[in-house]
Amino acid sequence: MQHRLAPVAEPYTQEVAALLANYPKRRGYILNLFKTFANSPRFLKKAVANLLDDASPLPLRMREIAILRVTSKLDCEYEWGVHVTAFAEAAGLAGEHVNATRLGNAQSPCWSAEESLLIRAVDELCDTGGISPGTYVEVAKTWTLAAQLEIIAICGNYHTICFVANTAQLAPEFFAARFPAP
Repeated sequence: MQHRLAPVAEPYTQEVAALLANYPKRRGYILNLFKTFANSPRFLKKAVANLLDDASPLPLRMREIAILRVTSKLDCEYEWGVHVTAFAEAAGLAGEHVNATRLGNAQSPCWSAEESLLIRAVDELCDTGGISPGTYVEVAKTWTLAAQLEIIAICGNYHTICFVANTAQLAPEFFAARFPAP
């Protein structure tokens, strides 16, 4: 019996293979994160909600800024690098934006006012488990209730993802970006 959290190797059980078939692939490759989820078919089915669809009340750029900031704050180079490689260009995030998610803060000059507010909210959620009353006044003026819940859910989901990747000590995927040097 395996007691260390790690990616499950093929051949997969029929149930795990069927569940993994529903996960996104990169040129047919299943991410090691998803193979790690496969240690529990229940986790594969229920653990992390897919918030990366077009029905989101937040545009892709805002979702990706939040994801990159959460994964950076939790020192999860694995997931940060996957998202930079898979989504940064489509989200319109240039190198300065990507680097600022790791090395900058809400006051970094590359951010718009709305993006700066998002980073402040994400930082507060990560640091304290909530958004301070002062920041929340601005959040409530800027985003609908659905968008506010989406920001909170993204932070929660990506905490779980980072906890899994960091605990399993997943090395960055071969294709993924790496954290910028300070």
